[in-house]
Amino acid sequence: MKVFKFGGASVKDSAGVRNLAEIIKTQGQDVLLVVSAMGKTTNALEDLVLAYAHGQAETMRAVLGTITDFHYQISADLLGDSSSVHETFAHLELLLSQVPGASFDEVYDQIVSLGEVLSTQIIAAYLQKNNIPTQWLDARQLVCTDITFREGRVNWAETSLRINQKVTGRGVKITQGFVGQASGNRTTTLGRDGSDYSAAIFAYCLNAESVTIWKDVPGVLNADPRWFDETILLEKLTYQDAIELAYYGATVIHPKTIKPLQNKGIPLYVRSFLQPNAPGTVIGNFEQHLSTPSFIFKINQVLISLRPNDFSFIAEDNLSRIFGRFAQAGVKINLMQNTAISFSVVVDNNPDRVPALLAQLKQDFRVSYNDGLELITIRYYDQGTIDRVLVNKKLLLEQKSRYTVQLVVKDLG
Repeated sequence: MKVFKFGGASVKDSAGVRNLAEIIKTQGQDVLLVVSAMGKTTNALEDLVLAYAHGQAETMRAVLGTITDFHYQISADLLGDSSSVHETFAHLELLLSQVPGASFDEVYDQIVSLGEVLSTQIIAAYLQKNNIPTQWLDARQLVCTDITFREGRVNWAETSLRINQKVTGRGVKITQGFVGQASGNRTTTLGRDGSDYSAAIFAYCLNAESVTIWKDVPGVLNADPRWFDETILLEKLTYQDAIELAYYGATVIHPKTIKPLQNKGIPLYVRSFLQPNAPGTVIGNFEQHLSTPSFIFKINQVLISLRPNDFSFIAEDNLSRIFGRFAQAGVKINLMQNTAISFSVVVDNNPDRVPALLAQLKQDFRVSYNDGLELITIRYYDQGTIDRVLVNKKLLLEQKSRYTVQLVVKDLG
């Protein structure tokens, strides 16, 4: 069995769903489809959660209406009616009619996970209408996690048992990315943009032949085309290079995707749903590492610098407190650097988490920070590539290893 993952951009409208069906017809029908929410539905559901949590009834009704109309329109266009999603919207309206009784993160997972449920219900009905026998599977009953809402940790043994009990026989199966379930039937999610990881989970448990991620780009490029006019398609990547690029922020692959596949030697293809016959990129157990420099840009970064109030060294005790604060706040460190009496980190400027983190850090340290920064990572760099990205930039921090350089910069333009 093969595993195909389709992201939100690939099923953003009726034409996208029709294109998905054509890919299934031509690429083989013994496949498990892992599908994201349609288009920007996850963003809209996040807005809905915020309005619900803050008691903003008017905003909540408006956002819900937009989400409902969007899915009803696609369903009507593809199927002639919207019956495939009525039950899910009824469940969502019931959730929103109740007073929030759980933590924000738990409420988030209950509501935002429904985007994937809606998309797979519509797509499954469309495939069946077009004489492609399709089995709809609920990932909430298959992917078992702990109760870490919004970042569920997979119970691999139980997940493998459930998946192998339910995913049997040949033909097309369709399920949701990003979604899992903890004890007590509490819905969890696997982290933002976690559908790639879901595909890897299913592939690992099923000993799949391969995983293909269908994107709106021709494969893995050496830079984001939004930043570079000229990019190079990387035809082959080692697992190591892929996981390094994902870790540093390459958005084409979720960081957690590679490890389960590498553990079983399952190749990962990144291909274009716009050109489904093009070869794309293959990631596997190759010996040859990249020779092409690869560029990763992360914007809206914050450089936080900490100094102990008592002028003590940044040693094990202070580092333990610092990392504990970051873990408690749920803030991932993108870069870190320390001297004897200072510790600097670069993080995404998440308005829901960073202000609270800064307040916690100020209890133990003198804190200064700069926002509005960019973090540029170059894998397999040389001085020419560094000079290229520093044009009209002020360099605030640089960190080099043998193969990777990271630059924290301020745009002077």
